[in-house]
This record gives sequence, C-alpha cells and structure tokens, in this order.
Amino acid sequence: MEPFDQAAMLLPPGLRRGAQALPALVRRRVEEIRLRGGRPPAVVVGSDELPLPGCGEVTTRDLALTVEIATGASAHTALERVRQGYFTVRGGHRLGLCGTVTAEEGQVKNLRQLSSLNLRVARAVPGCGEQVLSELMEGGRLPNTLLLAPPGQGKTTLLRDLVRLISNGSAGPPLRVGLADERGEVAALWEGLPQFDVGERTDVLEGCPKAQGLMMLLRGMNPQVLSCDEITLPADCAALERCGNCGVKLLATVHADGVDDLTCKPLYRSLLERGLFSQAVTIDRRRLGSYYRVEALPC
Repeated sequence: MEPFDQAAMLLPPGLRRGAQALPALVRRRVEEIRLRGGRPPAVVVGSDELPLPGCGEVTTRDLALTVEIATGASAHTALERVRQGYFTVRGGHRLGLCGTVTAEEGQVKNLRQLSSLNLRVARAVPGCGEQVLSELMEGGRLPNTLLLAPPGQGKTTLLRDLVRLISNGSAGPPLRVGLADERGEVAALWEGLPQFDVGERTDVLEGCPKAQGLMMLLRGMNPQVLSCDEITLPADCAALERCGNCGVKLLATVHADGVDDLTCKPLYRSLLERGLFSQAVTIDRRRLGSYYRVEALPC
C-alpha cells in the first residue's frame, strides 16, 4: 500500500473517501493531511494546501474519531503521551494535535477538546544516501559529518538512509549505530519496532532530549557511530563533543543553508573551532543536477 493510502486509512470514512478521490499524481506528492475544526479538510502539497474533494467542514467528531482510529481505540492513553504535540502511529506516520492543554506544575499533561490535527505522511527513500556515503568513505573511514539544509529539503530522509547503510555495511564494515531520535521522525518507533528501516545494527532511543539520549547510548549501547537529527541547543553540542572525544563517529543534521551559513551561527562555532566535524553534506534541491555536495568543514 502506498504511504498516502496507508495514512488515509486513519481518517473517518467520509474524509477517507475524499482523500482517495484525489488524483493519483497528487496523492503521491501529499506531505500532510490537515483537519481543522469548522474548516474544510485539506492536504499539503509543496507550499500549497488543496481541499479534499466532496468534504464539508471538519467536525469535532471527525477529530475525535481520527484519533480513535489512529490509536486503536486507545485515545486516552495516546493523548497522555503528546507533551511534544504529536505521536507516531503504525507505518511511521505522525499525528500532530492542537486543542486545550491540561497542565500541572507548568508541565503539559494532556490535550482535550481537540481543535485541529495534522497527519504527516511518512515516506522513506531507500538508496538516496548511497552516493553520498560513497563520497564520504573515499578514505575508507567514516568522517564526523554534518548534514546541512533549510527546513523541508530532506535532511531527515538522507540521515535515515545513511544510518541504514552504515549499519548494514553498505560502504565498508558494518558498524553499530546509536540513534538519538528525539522527535521520533528518523526510525519512528511504534510498539518498540522501527517503522522505517534504519539498519540491522542500529539501536534507537526515542523521545529523549538529544543531549541526554546521546550520553545514554554512549554509556549503555557501546556504539561505533552516534547519530541525531537537528542540533538546536548548546547542550546538544556539548554532548556531541563529549561523545566525539570518546572516539565515536558522529552523524547529525543542522538547519543551515550551506557551510557559509553554518559558520555564521554562534551555536555551532565551538564545534567548528574544535574541529569536531570534518565533513559537511549540503542539500539543496534548488540546484540543477545533483541535489547535494560534500565538502570539508573549516577548522
């Protein structure tokens, strides 16, 4: 079953029929299905939102029923897990929720009276990292590498495939990979099983802040490579530096529009000054031909 069709099965019958009525070309490109109470349902294709054919306004019943279907009628249990605003369902699809927050001692405890849902369609692209890894491994060893791109350019997709390839030994000896998957987007664990193929020798720690997750993996799983998605905090940088000093190879992603943009960001300056990462893969789908380039990072 195609990813969009699998995601559409999580919708109530009326909305599901609208989703299935979309042209096949559109279905293959849908990134998200958006349900907003009191508004027509829509799908996100690139920068556009397109209405679902033959559907009226989304009701509160539609929102509740979608969560019931997605969680296997365990909505109450799932809602208690959405402190980050989403949860992963079978197939790796991600359901984001908005509504009225129940808080206790300043911490989000639950969501009630749902107002909108965002069903993000999960798609993997096996093989997209093969040429990239081949270039990175020209010296026979994996260098500490950053994947750079603005949002929505495919950093997570490329990271996932590189982890799979490294773990399976596709460009050298197979290596144990520890994956700190804080947001659950790389492996997408569902009932303990990765919904995406991240390789035979990959250990996944999901939902834990990256800085803590990296150290837990380092201490507990004896990885040869540590990987994480989206370095955003000084604590992330400090944890990566500690892990790198222990001899573990590093693979991570950063929001940056190339190496020049990276060097201008104070957060990453210490990583560059200490030479922790030696290579960068810049992803740019606006370029003609190859959509990436591999280059050395300045020290």
